[in-house]
Amino acid sequence: MSTPVPRLRLSGLARRLVAVGLLEENEALQFQEESQQKKIPLVGLLISKERLKAAEVAQAAAKEFGLPVIDLDAFDAAFLPRELISEKIINESRALPIFKRGNRLFVAISDPMNLPSLDEIKFTTGLNTEAVFVENDKLERLIDEVLRDTNEAIEDLVSDSELESLDSLEIANESEAAQNEEVTSDADDAPVVRYVNKVLLDAIKRGASDIHFEPYEKFYRLRFRIDGILREMGRPPVAIAPRLASRIKVMSRMDVVERRKPQDGRIKLQLSKNRAIDFRVNSLPTLYGEKIVLRILDPSSTQIGIDGLGFEEDQKELYLKALSRPHGMILVTGPTGSGKTVTLYTGLSILNTEDRNISTAEDPAEINLPGVNQVNVNPKVGLTFAEALRSFLRQDPDVIMVGEIRDLETAEIAIKAAQTGHLVLSTLHTNDAPQTLTRLMNMGVPSYNIANSVSLIIAQRLARRLCPQCRQPHEIPEDLLIEEGFTAEEVKNLVVYKANPEGCPKCTAGYKGRIGIYQVMPISEEMERLIIDGENAIALADQAKKEGIADLHASGLRKVREGLLSLEELHRVTTD
Repeated sequence: MSTPVPRLRLSGLARRLVAVGLLEENEALQFQEESQQKKIPLVGLLISKERLKAAEVAQAAAKEFGLPVIDLDAFDAAFLPRELISEKIINESRALPIFKRGNRLFVAISDPMNLPSLDEIKFTTGLNTEAVFVENDKLERLIDEVLRDTNEAIEDLVSDSELESLDSLEIANESEAAQNEEVTSDADDAPVVRYVNKVLLDAIKRGASDIHFEPYEKFYRLRFRIDGILREMGRPPVAIAPRLASRIKVMSRMDVVERRKPQDGRIKLQLSKNRAIDFRVNSLPTLYGEKIVLRILDPSSTQIGIDGLGFEEDQKELYLKALSRPHGMILVTGPTGSGKTVTLYTGLSILNTEDRNISTAEDPAEINLPGVNQVNVNPKVGLTFAEALRSFLRQDPDVIMVGEIRDLETAEIAIKAAQTGHLVLSTLHTNDAPQTLTRLMNMGVPSYNIANSVSLIIAQRLARRLCPQCRQPHEIPEDLLIEEGFTAEEVKNLVVYKANPEGCPKCTAGYKGRIGIYQVMPISEEMERLIIDGENAIALADQAKKEGIADLHASGLRKVREGLLSLEELHRVTTD
């Protein structure tokens, strides 16, 4: 007796089409079987064979599943919230977000088999998703328009003349970064690759220090930090935000799937055989997507030499003298972005000889220095600045650099190292040199230890340098110049310059590059006595002035005299 062949059961949509009289049962079974064999949606098959109209299928599906029907002709592709999900999900699921109301996202589908894809969209967006049925032909046209418009918009951001150089740009270890097929298919499409490469190259050419990719509800913004000031460089289409984030995360070897917590990574861009640029990358989940910031770490910045830092001649001699000592502590202070790292690395480059053992503890190490033992601190595993310092002292060091003195434990170990025959370099966040001494006292370091270990303090700021090609004379009354700190004799022949807000082809808004302003304060015998007596920062500053140590404002006035700096810029960087 032969076994009966099991009869194929009608699915929900096919059953509804039979129930409303649009298909005969046998016909519905044939279409359903063909759909399964060819692995194509039943909806698309019925419409492609012109058996039913798209509107008829949409109405039947809506009744079967109890969902509304919407006419897509009422929607403009330019105003869809397509930035909420990636083009990859749209393309694969053939589902399209059409509008958002509060915490609910309404997604257009034409095939009931796509209902499970709403779970992925809900997970990706964090919104409650609700399906609406639409006509299949209208949905397909709108999806194709959305994907085409986005790709064309990205390609429009890159000129034809740039294509060859952008395609050939080499990202070190990029093949290792792509961990699975899903990642590469989503982030490695040519338009996105070219655009990201273009942004990186433009930032390097413009001398930017940071790149900001920022998603917002209604727009997507790209900004560069040039000469310490953030400047908007463009507004790419909002819809490409997820693709840009994925591309950058692939390049920096982050977890592309993880979008709920911050991540850190690095990119190495090989510009030529002899020059590579590193980028330190951080991603941060925000309300409307991931904000990504890249810090540009150019090793050539540490090779400018001490003469290129902007020290006055007497200040340079004091720094070199402190570096030549076999022991003691050199502290560099100033706010974030004031150039402290470059000042320290320049000093380390001078000290980096075959006969010295140099170790650094940084958070993180920004620039690689061959011949220097660099350590990234990692508090999660117990590798703090203090713990790294203890290890250094067991490895026969000559020179130690601590990225930052943040607590009493680190300060005490660093001072102990400076007192026992080691040269120690570090940073603190204080406004000027005298306040650095009181900061150490407030941390709990005994005043006699400070007096016996600290040999030099450098307070600094980075100011925008006036463009020599388009700077303009600035007429300022003599009495105001005297109030600034110039002498009555000086102001008679003094020419003060200001920036040309229009700029020129060689600068940005009248500025080109940056220059350091420094207060370089050695610890004299009289200064040691004041420290031991516990005097405050005001008394220490008065003593520094008696010893001829120029404060930051006075040091900046020297550069105003030389036509390198405007008074406006001096006030911006030195006013606390």
